[in-house]
Amino acid sequence: MEFLTLNTGTKMPLEGFGVFQIPDAAQCEQVVYDAIKTGYRLLDTAASYMNEEAVGKGVKRAVADGLATREELFITTKVWVQDFGYEKTKKAVMASLKKLDMEYVDLVLLHQQLSDYYGSWRALEELYREGKIRAIGVSNFYPDRLADLCVNAEI
Repeated sequence: MEFLTLNTGTKMPLEGFGVFQIPDAAQCEQVVYDAIKTGYRLLDTAASYMNEEAVGKGVKRAVADGLATREELFITTKVWVQDFGYEKTKKAVMASLKKLDMEYVDLVLLHQQLSDYYGSWRALEELYREGKIRAIGVSNFYPDRLADLCVNAEI
């Protein structure tokens, strides 16, 4: 597996397994388990996919069976636009951690550039400093919005 080292020092696998459109909990848990067994180490989910709990169960089962350690896995989730804003984002990330049954997540992305993404970014920066998130980022941002966020962000 090839890795990319992020600005936080966190190593991210360049290939991953996504669980978008796997709403059935038992099926999602099994495919996560099978993906880890096959060698995938990056798993991508999102609160809006409605399957974080199943992802967490698949990871726990794979770790319990010795297929990988939690530290070898890279778990990504995303904050959806309805949870944007400082307080809402903090609550959303904590809810994701609870559903995943994890003490930390490796990467949290802001899923779009709508609403109060500045407040959301500040919340992610704070959660990063608290050790709840190992890296933060965005997805589906237009280049000008990303550049503007970067100019106005600490991380």
